[in-house]
Amino acid sequence: MKIALLGYGKMGKVIERIALERGHEIVLKKDEFSTYDGLSTADVAIDFSVPTAAVSNISNCFNNNVPVVSGTTGWLEHFDEMVALCNEKQGGFISSSNFSLGVNIFFELNEYLAKIMSQFDSYKVTMEEIHHTQKLDAPSGTAISLAKGVIENSNYANWTLEEAKNNTEIHIEAKRIGDVPGTHTVTYDSLVDSIELKHTAHNREGFALGAVIAAEWLAGKTGIYSMKDVLNLK
Repeated sequence: MKIALLGYGKMGKVIERIALERGHEIVLKKDEFSTYDGLSTADVAIDFSVPTAAVSNISNCFNNNVPVVSGTTGWLEHFDEMVALCNEKQGGFISSSNFSLGVNIFFELNEYLAKIMSQFDSYKVTMEEIHHTQKLDAPSGTAISLAKGVIENSNYANWTLEEAKNNTEIHIEAKRIGDVPGTHTVTYDSLVDSIELKHTAHNREGFALGAVIAAEWLAGKTGIYSMKDVLNLK
């Protein structure tokens, strides 16, 4: 399979190594100084760039009839535009805040726990996410996905980086420390006990492997998909 890498930072380099180990070919390594030459020859593109480049990268993929897997976060105010363009061009698209197989299992557990805990008003949910100091967005896209998972399965209405003002807000504490790949904790706290659901990434390998697996799954397909489809979690 021929893969275009859109974004060639730390994640891009790990994705490249894993893709090559799995027998794939890299036909484009796009950074801020290079062009899209070679994109049209790709079977699929993997976008791990920056928020300001994501829309351009994804648009160019659809316009070149190349399905795209996007792990870039911080650009989702334009998500509906990209979905519309994908449908117009009959493209293939997977966008996820986190491609780690473990994190996507974590997402499912989070939603299941939220459904159970919605019956018990004595518990208050909070979240914490810790990432490396180079991460540009806060809270992380993964933390936002976790918060949405709770909101969709409970009486919570929104999340905030500030202290929660009422019982319908989820407080997310975002920390930037050293070279931490990513740690996310969902806590349900009451006067008598606490329940914690936690995922700790030990390195970037899991994110990269999941993205390559998603690209392998998406190649040759059209439509809008998620990691639930890739991992058969629906």
